[in-house]
Amino acid sequence: MRSWLKNNFRTITKITLVLIYMVIVAGALVRMTGSGMGCPDWPKCFGYYIPPTEESQLLWQPGRSFKKGHIIIREEALLVAKENFTTTDKFIPDHWEPYTRHDYAVFNPSHTWTEYINRLFGALAGFATLFMAMASFTFWKKNKTVTLLSWLAVFGMGFQAWLGATVVYSLLAPVKITIHMVMALAIVALVLYILHITRNREKSYKVNTLFTNLVWLALILTVIQVVLGTQVRQFVDDQAKLLGDTARAIWLHNPDLTFYIHRSFSILVLVVNVFLYILNRKRQLHYSRLNWVMILIGIEILSGIVMAYFDFPLASQPVHLVIASVLFGVQFYLLLDTRHAAKSL
Repeated sequence: MRSWLKNNFRTITKITLVLIYMVIVAGALVRMTGSGMGCPDWPKCFGYYIPPTEESQLLWQPGRSFKKGHIIIREEALLVAKENFTTTDKFIPDHWEPYTRHDYAVFNPSHTWTEYINRLFGALAGFATLFMAMASFTFWKKNKTVTLLSWLAVFGMGFQAWLGATVVYSLLAPVKITIHMVMALAIVALVLYILHITRNREKSYKVNTLFTNLVWLALILTVIQVVLGTQVRQFVDDQAKLLGDTARAIWLHNPDLTFYIHRSFSILVLVVNVFLYILNRKRQLHYSRLNWVMILIGIEILSGIVMAYFDFPLASQPVHLVIASVLFGVQFYLLLDTRHAAKSL
């Protein structure tokens, strides 16, 4: 078993990385559908491990059994069962207490299940990260860094889960959403680093200080773009709530300054990466991942144009966010390649 875990550690780590990206995809879908408050509590949903499918399940009814922690909606407020009991013919207030985390008392089954599926992906990615960390003990004698980083990823996932809870309890505060996204990228980077230091075959790359510095710059610009993008997305969400879904054409008629900065930054991102691409080919540095970087940037710019000029068609927003996170991952691994080439001298 030990030898199997060691021989398949990279496969386990790759599966973990894919599942982490699936959480990012699910989170993007949650934002696209406005399902962030689909479950008012955490980690359960309305006090259940499997959330309700009908509003009637969240209403007080006579002769119904409730368990401690179950949540109902009554008079546009959330109430939590204080103990296990079965209701009588009359509502007894002493059995209930107000839900104090927030006052959002709306049930939308599609929103609830979209958020719940997001949480299921998060749990699955968490278990995969834990399994990766357990498998990493096979490296303890020869490379303790692998084990330590793998367990750091586990703690990172735990912290990310806690952040997810604070996002819900804050009624989707923009700053906390941004921190949640940046933490997801940090976990991606950590898992990619584990993959990098456990690889067997070494490719031949040439060292170029200017190239390495520009890769650093490109990566930083991508992170800034992601942060700015979450702020733009919050503005769009606010406009959608204010104007309604049928008014998509005017969501960006009066954008704030963040939108213009985000749009201008995209030009800088493109210029820096095009220069990297040209430098790579001209100096024959052999960093083939730059081809993927250019493809991803092209998709990212195209999806941004589609959103801005074609009234946010379906799936354009999650595609924009997910491609940005994939771009970050490829650029980070490219940076690791340049650093490894420098150390090999």
